[in-house]
Amino acid sequence: MTKRMPAPAGLSIHAKGRKKLKGHLAMLLFAVLIAGSFSFGGLAARAMEAEPLMLWRYILTVVVMAALAFGAFRIPMALPKQAWRFLLLGGLIAVYMLTMFMALEFTSPVATGAVFTLMPLLSAGFALPVLGQRTRPGVLAGLLIAAAGAVWVIFRGNIDAILAFDIGAGEMIFFVGVICHALYVPLIRRFDRGEPAVAFGFWVTVGATLWLVPPGIGGLIETDFSTLPVAVYAAVTYLAVVTTAGTFLLLQYASMRLPASKVLGYGYLTPSFIILLEGILGHGWASPPVLAGALVTACGLALMAWLPD
Repeated sequence: MTKRMPAPAGLSIHAKGRKKLKGHLAMLLFAVLIAGSFSFGGLAARAMEAEPLMLWRYILTVVVMAALAFGAFRIPMALPKQAWRFLLLGGLIAVYMLTMFMALEFTSPVATGAVFTLMPLLSAGFALPVLGQRTRPGVLAGLLIAAAGAVWVIFRGNIDAILAFDIGAGEMIFFVGVICHALYVPLIRRFDRGEPAVAFGFWVTVGATLWLVPPGIGGLIETDFSTLPVAVYAAVTYLAVVTTAGTFLLLQYASMRLPASKVLGYGYLTPSFIILLEGILGHGWASPPVLAGALVTACGLALMAWLPD
């Protein structure tokens, strides 16, 4: 996802009552929208290769982010200073998105969503060398509990597979992308030079698009768009608009009312919502052991939510 998660200011820490509740509700909706990107992305991955599909999505995303930054928010159009920052951040996001859709060719949205929940724990690990930040023991406990549930889902609730370390190709591919996304999160703060958040997000999107052109342009040109099913158009539109503009605005809203660690923790609900969406879409329901793993990740989130700010 190419959204900037700003550090919480005074309101982030001291929001109480209804303001705090609205922040939590915003992140619940955020988790639902992110889960949709895995389920709907799985539909699109069946009809197109990952490289041209991602380039198509990001071209549309650039248009959406430009409309937000320079239209809705009326930010002056100017080339950023130290543009290499956005090339690096965009490269990390490009790898994340490519590996996500490549993984969906080998494994299920539920499994990729479970791998995604390892990202907060990895980000906490990167935060120390990148930012010098240490994770509080209570927050770390929530991260570890949620990660344990994610591992259970990744191995499909099979103890023998865990003992044999039997990980599928799709999960391994996407894990590389999740590592890149985990590094991306602390680097956002490290590379912050005071730009408006929406402009920062726009330039990261541009950087990601530039990286996606070489592997994707040939396949995109050769694509016969008239033969693509409607589901592909719907999925690409969802990814470009909803998981860009929608989640960006929700993150901005929640980050002004909740600590950053709790905002990030809502990613743990992703597998649970993916399981629900997959069932609703008629793709089958997860087995009871996998459901149990998703429940454990939700418990990790509950622990983080109840910890004092």
